[in-house]
Amino acid sequence: MNGNHFDKSIFQDALSQSFVKLSPRVQLANPVMLVVYIGAIFTTLLYILSFFGIKDEDSWYTLAITLILWFTVLFANFAESIAEGRGRAQAASLRSAKKDVKAKKLKSADNINEYTEVISNTLKKGDLVFVSAGDQIPMDGEVIEGAASVDESAITGESAPVIRESGGDRSAVTGGTTVVSDWLIIQVTAEAGESFLDKMIAMVEGASRKKTPNEIALQILLVTLTLVFLVVTATLLPFSDFVSKLEGSGSAISITNVIALLVCLAPTTIGALLSSIGIAGMSRLNQANVLAMSGRAIEAAGDVDVLLLDKTGTITLGNRQASEFIPVGNVTERELADAAQLSSLADETAEGRSIVILAKEKFDIRGRDLSELYASFIEFSAKTRMSGVDFVGNEIRKGAVDAIKDYVLEKGGEYPVECDQVVERVAGAGGTPLVVAQNGKVLGVIYLKDIVKNGVKERFGDLRKMGIKTIMITGDNPMTAATIAAESGVDDFLAEATPEAKLALIRDYQAKGYLVAMTGDGTNDAPALAQADVAVAMNTGTQAAKEAGNMVDLDSSPTKLIDIVRIGKQLLMTRGSLTTFSVANDVAKYFAIIPVLFLGIFPELTKLNILGFTSTTSAILSAIIYNALIIVCLIPLALKGVKYRELPAGELLKRNILIYGLGGVIAPFLAIKLIDMILTVSGLV
Repeated sequence: MNGNHFDKSIFQDALSQSFVKLSPRVQLANPVMLVVYIGAIFTTLLYILSFFGIKDEDSWYTLAITLILWFTVLFANFAESIAEGRGRAQAASLRSAKKDVKAKKLKSADNINEYTEVISNTLKKGDLVFVSAGDQIPMDGEVIEGAASVDESAITGESAPVIRESGGDRSAVTGGTTVVSDWLIIQVTAEAGESFLDKMIAMVEGASRKKTPNEIALQILLVTLTLVFLVVTATLLPFSDFVSKLEGSGSAISITNVIALLVCLAPTTIGALLSSIGIAGMSRLNQANVLAMSGRAIEAAGDVDVLLLDKTGTITLGNRQASEFIPVGNVTERELADAAQLSSLADETAEGRSIVILAKEKFDIRGRDLSELYASFIEFSAKTRMSGVDFVGNEIRKGAVDAIKDYVLEKGGEYPVECDQVVERVAGAGGTPLVVAQNGKVLGVIYLKDIVKNGVKERFGDLRKMGIKTIMITGDNPMTAATIAAESGVDDFLAEATPEAKLALIRDYQAKGYLVAMTGDGTNDAPALAQADVAVAMNTGTQAAKEAGNMVDLDSSPTKLIDIVRIGKQLLMTRGSLTTFSVANDVAKYFAIIPVLFLGIFPELTKLNILGFTSTTSAILSAIIYNALIIVCLIPLALKGVKYRELPAGELLKRNILIYGLGGVIAPFLAIKLIDMILTVSGLV
């Protein structure tokens, strides 16, 4: 589906849905437009009664008002239907990926040959299934054994397969995706009908969309204004009747004109567009390949004060590369490279592979026979913050500075001052130092380079202008973190971050009244994601992370958090701008119509007929035609959103008042007078 708001199929569907939504049950959901709906019914009855001699106004005039009121309701329905139509198109695309397929249900993970073929919708949480190349993954789950390439294009739109494997932060798989190579044993984590794909379909088509707190508050305001105008216009009937009899001239205001006046004065413009603005905001987020679990999460993104951002992949390019071996003491560079490569042979991270490659390139160290060494590899863990290898009575460890320092001291060795000097130099240059030790002796430092992404500093500057504080989160030591923070332009940083430290940082800012956003992909990020006001989990991350977040980034791009904030702010800006325009419209229409309405009773009000209306009929018709057409004119803006600008809240408010407030006052006077002239010249009034 293209990004055109008026795609032909969506347009046609929205037209039919506009009539379907004329159901009273649907209209009850929008109190402001319900007033227009009831008004259209009343004027329809008045028109029918005119055939039986019961006339409130000329039949043609009553019919004209009736048709315009029905069109006003239809235009409001159309605005909402257009927004929903794009969601339904996305949902249809997703639904095509959701098929009931045959699944190989295992009795146990020990024997992949013992399985029973079942239909995917019969699988239950906890079941084990086996999938191999060409198979569709039947249900959401966690990989408990194996590694495979998985095609997730049906969900993410990205054609390149991704790796899914047991353990780590890339173990979650989604039902409806396809295994391209190798095999996996998956433990089902969702019941039928509750899968991630089911949730996506429900969200994008708006089936489970609930009004957000801001939306509810605004609707209460609009309903209150409508009730005020309802009381005001209702009193005009007896008042005008009393005054006309008292003065002995003129006639009472007709019911048709009172209904038309109420519709013109009520905040129907924003009332008609309010729902479509919210739906379109979610749609823009979906088009950015982000699934929001609630509209509230999007609004919260627009109000965010603090952004917590991972360093690797967000601020830097990620995949730090080994660039230099720096020995200390009497150790040679080749000895350091040899030990570093040995400790990295089982390290499948980008950093580990780069260490192996650098040793090959610089010293041609290759072709090791590990079976002869009887090597036992020590995997990296967040707790120890180091990895290594044990072989033939030797121990080699590679890891964070403080972790290796503690390791060396525990072994009874000495930690040389020279190593601290090298570490400080590497960190000062913006690199990440890894210290290598063998048998309790420090051999030297591996210099890993981090490259800050182009344009990141400027983007953080834009966020600062909006009053948003950026905080970099990294597991690096404070010196390295400080260097990268200064180069990237973030406001603060959290070094050597642990799950507890992240959680404490978020709670601290929230206690001070800030709204906090963060992104994460691992199980260790889940507590902080659950605590954050806006929590974006990576689709490649663990099930725990996705369940803790209130948004899921299908592209698994950590930088998406910045775009989410932009979309959230644009949603709030659009709603605020159109509300300002709508209220200003109502004020302008009030001063344009009210004087003309009472000319028959109070001729003195001619001085206030600043637009020079030829008659009450012309004034009311012109105003109510404008009231209907302005909704249509603003539909593209409601769907696309006002142009996003990185300005502080105070500046945005001034801009809103100047453009949409002043524009909302001027536009009705110009447009209503133009319509009045067209009606007069054409002889219709």
